[in-house]
Amino acid sequence: MTEPFALEGVTALVTGASSGLGRHFALTLARSGARVAVCARRADKLAALVAEIEEFDGRAMAFALDVTDVASVHATVDAAETELGALSVVVNNAGVEVTKLIIEMTEEDYDRVLDTNTKGVFMVAQECAKRMIKHGRGGSIINIASMAAIRPLKGLSTYCISKAAVAHMTKVMALEWARYGIRVNALAPGYVETEMNTEFFASEHGQKMVAGFPRRRLGKPQDLDGMLLLMASAAGDYMTGSVVLVDDGMSLSL
Repeated sequence: MTEPFALEGVTALVTGASSGLGRHFALTLARSGARVAVCARRADKLAALVAEIEEFDGRAMAFALDVTDVASVHATVDAAETELGALSVVVNNAGVEVTKLIIEMTEEDYDRVLDTNTKGVFMVAQECAKRMIKHGRGGSIINIASMAAIRPLKGLSTYCISKAAVAHMTKVMALEWARYGIRVNALAPGYVETEMNTEFFASEHGQKMVAGFPRRRLGKPQDLDGMLLLMASAAGDYMTGSVVLVDDGMSLSL
């Protein structure tokens, strides 16, 4: 009997894979057997990730992708399928944030966050869904949202707006593409420690913030592995249109 969480023979694409959660998601999928197209604006930043995956006999290739550029999205998806095979799993992870109060937010700030976090997610999902429909074998699209989709966070207005849009977008996509066997779900993490925020959470202000969490701790990237693999694999076949908080209860107290 096939292990329900296994991904052998599956081709996956991960955006924003050069660091943080995207990098971790790519490793997790590869360790479960997937061939992984790792994507970021600068493909050269992905060389170490590809090498790490190859060290445990995984298969990965790096692709330059700017999710805000529709032509780049089309070209990257085409190249990934040519090199690794028809896509079955997509992890829409690329995202940015600007930390400012609303009254200080510029039009450029707004456009940068919404173009990447909302338009980018939409365009990548759209192009990958077109391919999945054409191949006729369905697939799984996992949009990375955030607890900020549900809980307002001071100083992160555009990020909250963009992630709320991703959450609702996920449900519309799931509804429209269900007939094609394409499942669309959103993973909404709480605060997870990565190389990008370690310094902040080690600071006095960061430590005070963590002390206010229900379990007084930060998440680790591996805390998201179970939900990621559920959404990606046959184990989650009866699941679509879900927005799942994996936040250790943080959204209950902030």
